[in-house]
Amino acid sequence: MRLSRIVSAGLLAIGLAACSSAGRPDLSGMSFSEDPLVGKVVWYDLITEDSTESRRFYNGLFGWTFEETTGVEGNPYILARSGGVYVGGMVPVAARADGNPISRWLPYMSVEDVDAAIIRTDAWGGQVAAAARDVEVGRVAAIIDPQGAVIGLARSDIGDPDDKTTAAAPGRAIWTELLADDDVAAAAFYASVVGFETSRIERRGGEYTLLSNGGMHRAGILQNPTDWQPAWLTHFAVADPSAAAARAEQLGGRVLLPPTQDVREGTVAIVSDPSGAILALQKWPL
Repeated sequence: MRLSRIVSAGLLAIGLAACSSAGRPDLSGMSFSEDPLVGKVVWYDLITEDSTESRRFYNGLFGWTFEETTGVEGNPYILARSGGVYVGGMVPVAARADGNPISRWLPYMSVEDVDAAIIRTDAWGGQVAAAARDVEVGRVAAIIDPQGAVIGLARSDIGDPDDKTTAAAPGRAIWTELLADDDVAAAAFYASVVGFETSRIERRGGEYTLLSNGGMHRAGILQNPTDWQPAWLTHFAVADPSAAAARAEQLGGRVLLPPTQDVREGTVAIVSDPSGAILALQKWPL
């Protein structure tokens, strides 16, 4: 399945709020901003080649519950909940004929204007992975930055999930970070395309770039310390990253980087789920 079809399969499941059917998602535990929260990651899709195993894994790791629905064009789509809040969706896909893995977490950033962001993407050397299209209550697209990392763009007509709704809690996404081969170039790209203000801070192991808007830190960029392809890495809150990494392994995942004092004082582990999607387990509260 091409990335454009994958992206359009789910995309802003919060838009289902506009459905008039009795079986629409329960959004009573969520609230939305009046204006777009530019730069905020407002949704996460898990593109997975094994949705059954993924459901078992994330339920066992984070306690998520799931609701089956359909996305654009009637494709299967699975909503994931943590307590009263929708935290993401699953897009089931068939394995590629060439055997290359396709499973990944795909975050979506809020932008003022999706089409204008795509024009800037092209001007700065990026590519369109999925063309802009209208969905239930907004407009979405996905792009590939000049270093090869994929990110979704979204403009919601009903407002973005506000910071109260997405407040840090165990099992929720609490940070999104780009592993970049050239962090300086990546910062310039996303400042132009999304509208971020950038700043550099010192962290153990070197400098770190913060991406902010309206005084709020929304994401970060790290000079890639691995030989992995540049990618956006989603961090999920856990009480104990060592225990969570061990649990992930018991559930069929792999530990790619166990907690170590050399990496953020042992507060983070990086694992992959059974279908190969990579995620970070971040200690919270610190």
